Amino acid sequence: MTMRIPEKGASEADLFAAMQDFRSGDLPWREGRVFGYTFDGGLAVEKVAKRAFSEFLTENALDPTVFPSLLRFENEIVSMAANHLRGDQDVVGNFSSGGTESIILAVKSARDHARVTHPEVKNPKMLLPVTAHAAFHKAAHYLGVEVLPLPVNKQTFKADMDAARELMNDDVILIVGSSPSYAHGVVDPIVELAALAKERGVWMHVDACIGGFLLPYFRKLGHEVPDFDFTVDGVSSISMDLHKYAYCPKGASVVLYRNSDLRKHQLFATSHWTGYTIVNTTIQSSKSGGPLAAAWAVLRFLGEEGYLDLTRRIKQTTDALVEGIEAIDGLRLLAQPEMSLISFVSDDVNLFQLADLMRERGWYVQPQLSFEDYPANIHLSVDPGNHGFEEPFLSALADAARAARANPKTDLPALAAQVSGFFGAMPPEAITEDVMAKMLGLAGVSGQGLPHEMAEVNTVLDSLPPSIRERLLTLFVNDLFVQSGD
Repeated sequence: MTMRIPEKGASEADLFAAMQDFRSGDLPWREGRVFGYTFDGGLAVEKVAKRAFSEFLTENALDPTVFPSLLRFENEIVSMAANHLRGDQDVVGNFSSGGTESIILAVKSARDHARVTHPEVKNPKMLLPVTAHAAFHKAAHYLGVEVLPLPVNKQTFKADMDAARELMNDDVILIVGSSPSYAHGVVDPIVELAALAKERGVWMHVDACIGGFLLPYFRKLGHEVPDFDFTVDGVSSISMDLHKYAYCPKGASVVLYRNSDLRKHQLFATSHWTGYTIVNTTIQSSKSGGPLAAAWAVLRFLGEEGYLDLTRRIKQTTDALVEGIEAIDGLRLLAQPEMSLISFVSDDVNLFQLADLMRERGWYVQPQLSFEDYPANIHLSVDPGNHGFEEPFLSALADAARAARANPKTDLPALAAQVSGFFGAMPPEAITEDVMAKMLGLAGVSGQGLPHEMAEVNTVLDSLPPSIRERLLTLFVNDLFVQSGD
């Protein structure tokens, strides 16, 4: 049965009771048991953010002349962000809906800048570390910029500079570095990458979406942090999310440029229609003032002292988890984290089974699939909400590892071999809904909806080439979002 708009409106009490019921399957992120997707600055921060968001929920940031309050919020946020990243008075930027939009805007700016400075380039490419965020692949897909994959060092997981120099060619218009990379929590050699970009006269973007806000506070607390910001000669633009370690509501991000001459390539304007003239700084046109107001309010509410206090908690928790994971039999770090992002592997425990066992114990950890010869691993994003839960988490992790070792899912290797043998060589376009159903059937999944255990599903995905994974996930998600009702 599909749902229709009801003939009569529901009461407020009934509406919110239903909404709370919908939450029954959501992750308990306020209990310190989730290591991904949420960033918890505490109840006081949440209260301020929600009030500011609701106060400006209905204002529209489409036209800054209509709501100058929103223009002031944005300019002050950008100014705080530029100072935070040690930029001078020439640095400009804009507020966006999140890291993906900030990245797309930066890639668009680099592409359009190259059309002016390198008009001879007909097939623009970006030199992109294989550890760089997936949003760059989305930007490449949307904007017609080809990805030139840059390998990383197998021990440090940082971009390989020798490979970068070898891969550079006249079609490269953009070099990307991460500070840090999401998957492994390490900072690419930004100084060296920026020097290469300057030498070749191309754009250098630093993706500091997850680390740009937090790393300067690590530095202020006396920890060593590689240079990655506007003090680095050759850096053209930086993306930095505020809805991560600045604890602002989603979606809140900024994209910053060294000067307005670079930023002008981000803007879009058109008079080629019968309505009002459009000029947009971001991809969105109409957009709520709520995220802007909330981000401004949270930054002002916490201040430097508040952020430093939260950073101390994060560092203490990260250090405790790193030490504890290394002490668990069979587990080892994949890379030495430079921030609060941890990845670990195991030589004798199936990681996908381990993730399911942790979820049974009330903890969410994030499995990351293998890619080429980079291994599958488990990822943790540490935030202040995890502080104080180190010992129970490590105890649960050790217990789950023992359980996985004592009762391994022995069918998983066979499942991987079967799926890879049957479907691994198929062209992606041959993967239809029926083929997808057969694959998922091998994993014990049938019908629509989300499976409770993911070990088999992740095993199937991990055994397939990336192009087939992408096709399979596209079909699965296409079936997930459907009409529904009571």
